[in-house]
Amino acid sequence: MWSRIDQRPTEPPKPIWLVLGGRGAGKTRTGAEWVKGMALGHPPFADKPTGRIALVGETQGQVRDVMIEGVSGLLSIHTRWERPTWQPSLRRLQWPNGAIAQVFSAEDPEGLRGPQFGAAWSDELAKWPNLQESWDMLQLGLRLGDHPRQIVTTTPRPVPLIKRLLTDLHVAVSRSRTQDNRFNLAAEFVRTVTETYGGTRLGRQELDGEIVEESPDALWTRAMIEASREAQPASLARIAVAVDPPASSSQRADRCGLVVAGIDGNGIGHVLEDATLAGARPHEWAEKAVALYRRHEADALVVEVNQGGEMVGSIIREVDAGVPVVSVRATRGKYLRAEPVAALYAQGRVRHAGAFPELEDEMCAFGPGGLESGRSPDRLDALVWALTHLMLAPKGRPRVRGM
Repeated sequence: MWSRIDQRPTEPPKPIWLVLGGRGAGKTRTGAEWVKGMALGHPPFADKPTGRIALVGETQGQVRDVMIEGVSGLLSIHTRWERPTWQPSLRRLQWPNGAIAQVFSAEDPEGLRGPQFGAAWSDELAKWPNLQESWDMLQLGLRLGDHPRQIVTTTPRPVPLIKRLLTDLHVAVSRSRTQDNRFNLAAEFVRTVTETYGGTRLGRQELDGEIVEESPDALWTRAMIEASREAQPASLARIAVAVDPPASSSQRADRCGLVVAGIDGNGIGHVLEDATLAGARPHEWAEKAVALYRRHEADALVVEVNQGGEMVGSIIREVDAGVPVVSVRATRGKYLRAEPVAALYAQGRVRHAGAFPELEDEMCAFGPGGLESGRSPDRLDALVWALTHLMLAPKGRPRVRGM
């Protein structure tokens, strides 16, 4: 069978194979092929048949409808002479060689107490009820053979068990997106979900297979940002390009935050673009900032000068002396500067014209102690400067942007 690299087990195999993927990315086919290989002893899955296998899903109905009888389920992928027999009354599949796969539901963790297996397939683990209890019971039953193994196929969610598995050295992890399997999906489906959900929290989780988190003490929440989403901004009265320059241009230096925002005639702010650069030299980020200014027909470049003083403005004027530069200097900490801007979001006064995943990650991870990664929130800094200039600073005279 042809397969993508993320659908093949690692060599040598690890006790747990965690397959994270978006909707329609091929997770079910990966799990079914793995079980088939284990039951029949087909390399690269196994070198000899595994006699007892557990099939565990959110409910028994979902195990039957998806893992067994589904389009990519176990009954669909075997040749006629290898195909197992489905025995619904016994809730099990039996192969011609005697291997048996038994159906279990995470709704009933106690059902996993007693049976023992040499392999297991857990589907949509992140959705399981009684998640930890069902998982624990399954682990205690994986005790047959020389090397009991299991595969987990799931669209990820930021649940503690998934996060622990991702850091476990005994777990192999593969990832896939809906787009990776687009040739096996309806083109209209791929186009519609990409246009509708691409880059949003839901899209990143359900299409890209990402774990999308937020800090409990962050100033912004995912719900707050999703509520601010818009497809097309209104006519804007003023536009600003904010620049948060790095202290140096090395590859390990902070990024140069570059965010474009505007304000409409009703006082609503609109975030238009995140063009943040990594590892850029001063003339490179200055050229990018000026290019953004021209493309968006902005009114000003708002530049933080804490790192380079007046030299920062000089670098921009070397690129284009006619660009109006507004120098701003931070006199308070990042969190205190961000609080009034977060309040604008809470009041429904800011919109995001599209999705900005990396910027929004910083927003939802930024708390009183900064980012958990320890890095500087450069995208967020630039956003704060742009919206502060447009919405919180003393108002400049608006200019007519069109008739």
